[in-house]
Amino acid sequence: MRVDRLTSILFGALLAASGSAFGQGAPLPEAPPDTVGFSVDRLKRLDEAMQAKVDGKQLAGIVTMLARHGKLVEAKTYGQQDLASGKPMPQDAIFRIYSMTKPVTGVAMMILYEEGKWKPGDPLSKYIPEFAGLKVYAGTDRAGKPILAAPAHAPTVGEVMSHTAGFTYGFFGSSPVDKLYMASNPLFAPSLDEFIARLAKLPLVYQPGEEWLYSVSVDVQGYLVEKLSGQKFPDFVRERIFTPLGMKDTAFFVPPDKLARLATVYKPDPKGTGLVPVPHDGHVSEPPGLPSGGGGLYSTASDYLRFAQMLLGGGELGGVRVLAPGTVALMRSNHLAERLLTPNGKFGIGLYHMQPGLGFGYDVAVFEDPARIGSTAGKGSFMWDGLAGTWFWVDPTNDLVFVGMIQRIVTEPGMPDMENLSRALVYQALVAPAQ
Repeated sequence: MRVDRLTSILFGALLAASGSAFGQGAPLPEAPPDTVGFSVDRLKRLDEAMQAKVDGKQLAGIVTMLARHGKLVEAKTYGQQDLASGKPMPQDAIFRIYSMTKPVTGVAMMILYEEGKWKPGDPLSKYIPEFAGLKVYAGTDRAGKPILAAPAHAPTVGEVMSHTAGFTYGFFGSSPVDKLYMASNPLFAPSLDEFIARLAKLPLVYQPGEEWLYSVSVDVQGYLVEKLSGQKFPDFVRERIFTPLGMKDTAFFVPPDKLARLATVYKPDPKGTGLVPVPHDGHVSEPPGLPSGGGGLYSTASDYLRFAQMLLGGGELGGVRVLAPGTVALMRSNHLAERLLTPNGKFGIGLYHMQPGLGFGYDVAVFEDPARIGSTAGKGSFMWDGLAGTWFWVDPTNDLVFVGMIQRIVTEPGMPDMENLSRALVYQALVAPAQ
């Protein structure tokens, strides 16, 4: 074990043992809102809006955390962790964060980048030989069978980090390749090895670098972490990210002694009478055979705030350095060609449509020019969200982090846009940005 790696782990353990405010107790040192540029009265609008979503039965419960200058400005809970029991939402509730796993996987990859284990231009097949024979979908023949062509260039690690390698998910589209994905179900494979074996038999849906498509690319990254580090993916992120940062409740499963804190996931009642629960994974307390780098983690608002604050701090939190500032800058820089940033937002998913002003880095969306897309967030802000509604953003210009945790499936009808609502209300309350 390298000395710097051992030092990071030991420092994280000391933080855990100390129970200090900057360790595993409170998420960050606290500061009154008006001491860091926020209007106390205007910040109440954020609280009122969150409460209104619960009162209107659009959401069961919410946890929000806002930090500026490395200090916790506000931590609020609303509604209930579980509607049937009526249990109030606790601040340490555990949430399935789904695709907010992706930036964590990205950080794992960037740790390995710093160690010289990969370069953006490296072909994926350099590290995953099974991908050496990947083909590209090029239409169908008269019999309706897919025509496969050779890629113009082999998909690269940089492209897999930015969703431009040519992979897809399957369930977001209806192309012949999407149907092949649905039949093969690579994400339902029993292991990462089998996931790669299945994926290697499927064609790319477009020529590498020619489109942006939300995909299993980050699950491929989870496999890459294993191959490049020689460790199991969950062990690597625990040892190199979660333990050093004091993220004590973040993992790919929820231990039995923490199940009482697991928030129930909901979707709208088809009858329009409120929300109905989505059953938890029956194996929620067991380490998964396929730890999904694209959507497998459970976490708390406090834990994720620490992760986001580390990124805002240029890779450092409380004396623990995970990445160098330049590496974080590389991760949060736009890596999409201008032709993919179309005025009509042709390429995107959910709330994020790539366009002039909004690009994509390595596993995060990036506001290159917020004003151009009608946002008051700071230039260079980066963010992502999850299938059950969790969201976060990091604003380096205003030295600000926000984390929101809810549990409602966003692809179901009537989902409120919590991210943009909260962002507007945070910035209208930031009345002294220079403070």
